[in-house]
Amino acid sequence: MPQILIKKDEHKIKIPILLTAVSGKIRIKNRSILNEYGTPVAVKRDGFLLSNYVEWQIGYDVVKKETEKLAESSLPETEFIGANGKVKALYELSEYIWYFYKWNIITREELESVIAYLDSIQDQNLIDNNSELQIDRSHPIEKNINGFDFEYTQVKYPLLIYKFNGYEIITEIKITEKQYAVGTQPMLYLCFPITELKSEVNLIGRCAEIKEIAYFEISESNIKVFLEMLKMFGILSKNHKHDILQIINTILE
Repeated sequence: MPQILIKKDEHKIKIPILLTAVSGKIRIKNRSILNEYGTPVAVKRDGFLLSNYVEWQIGYDVVKKETEKLAESSLPETEFIGANGKVKALYELSEYIWYFYKWNIITREELESVIAYLDSIQDQNLIDNNSELQIDRSHPIEKNINGFDFEYTQVKYPLLIYKFNGYEIITEIKITEKQYAVGTQPMLYLCFPITELKSEVNLIGRCAEIKEIAYFEISESNIKVFLEMLKMFGILSKNHKHDILQIINTILE
């Protein structure tokens, strides 16, 4: 992916969004109402609709030993120790906060307020410790399909949706099984309408070109959404909280 475009004089950051990705951190999805489960869209085949939105599993750090991913950060020289003991650099969300802090749009007081807020949250009150947010599996029943006797059960995953006042941008927190370990984990996604993307040619009503890229713009008008997301990341789990506090201290240095 191309590097983010940093427009210092305009106090803007343009994030490249690969429109044709079928897997990975950024996907184009479709839904008709906010709390409907979004389904992936094959935009090269089916084109763009007004009901499309971007789902972005936004990150906030990169392990410095992962040189290929580190090259995507515009701040590879930054450094902090993550909850997993690995040396990390600012990346994506923390990058954007860093620039807007250096541009004096985000204030020290605002970042210190996030620190105070997270310090006030006890570990037992973090999202991954919330007993109500558990994966629900229904009691299995017998179901015969084409001669095979299956045991049929439904699995329901908790989904938290947060709407930012005055914005079309939302966050979704999904509780899922850990990929490489036992237990569950909360995953945060940034979601926004396809119309928020900037492209040389209007997206709606046409199909995507191969490896086409459009841009999502972060500016003074919406950066507070990303500051709020930083705060939200900190309440996901003990490890997230540790990382966000380390990130803020790194930005304030």
